[in-house]
Amino acid sequence: MKTNATRLLESAAIPHSLAHYEVDPEDLSAPKVAALIGMPANQVFKTLLAKGDVTGFLFAVIAGDQELDLKALARTSGNRSIALVPVSQLQSLTGYIRGGVTALASKKAYPAFLDESALTYPVIAVSAGIRGTQILIAPGDYRKATGATAGSFSRVPDPTAKGS
Repeated sequence: MKTNATRLLESAAIPHSLAHYEVDPEDLSAPKVAALIGMPANQVFKTLLAKGDVTGFLFAVIAGDQELDLKALARTSGNRSIALVPVSQLQSLTGYIRGGVTALASKKAYPAFLDESALTYPVIAVSAGIRGTQILIAPGDYRKATGATAGSFSRVPDPTAKGS
């Protein structure tokens, strides 16, 4: 199945492959997706949409077993503060729904920031723009396709944090 994200990669002659999985609407988490496609969660990257007080909207792409460090992303992106965009606004801003958000071929070309941990792997998985399909791609090729800036802005989730 072709998506706007895969069409973008094909038109740029960027090598990639696809991994399909059965969607569990009750659990769209990156660790679940990772298990379904047979990859470790730290190689399956989730794409989050955030809004900075200076730069506006941006994508943060972090490993599936990590959580976003908003302060670190603010520093990396040139903002004083960052907030995640509510799920209810994702589709109108990106053209994608939760579980299918990707920085590839988004409705608008927001700046992308890729956690530098991605660069330690030969291949990472990112959403193909729909639930049920992941793109397997070399991190350097992903950066080329998205223009992503690499930085350190994720952390291991705190199991004692409220809501965990």
